[in-house]
Amino acid sequence: MKLTAEISMYPFNENYLDPIQWFIGRVDSYDNIQRVTNAMATQVCGEYGDVMSMLAVEMQAAHQKWGKAVFVCKFIGGELNLAHSE
Repeated sequence: MKLTAEISMYPFNENYLDPIQWFIGRVDSYDNIQRVTNAMATQVCGEYGDVMSMLAVEMQAAHQKWGKAVFVCKFIGGELNLAHSE
């Protein structure tokens, strides 16, 4: 089963862009997960287990490297066209 997720990261860090860019770069290392980023969030799509495993690993890594951060995630079962725009 496919899963599409939207993730927003809010680091408790004065220089908030570095942790966000670092996180997005880490997500890009997963060849089995499609990623699109806009000004407000990052959308990812892939197999359900792959997406959830990636999020668990990378959110923990972000907390370990950067300290406190809030992650806001929305999930929808199924595959959405991440290239779609209106």
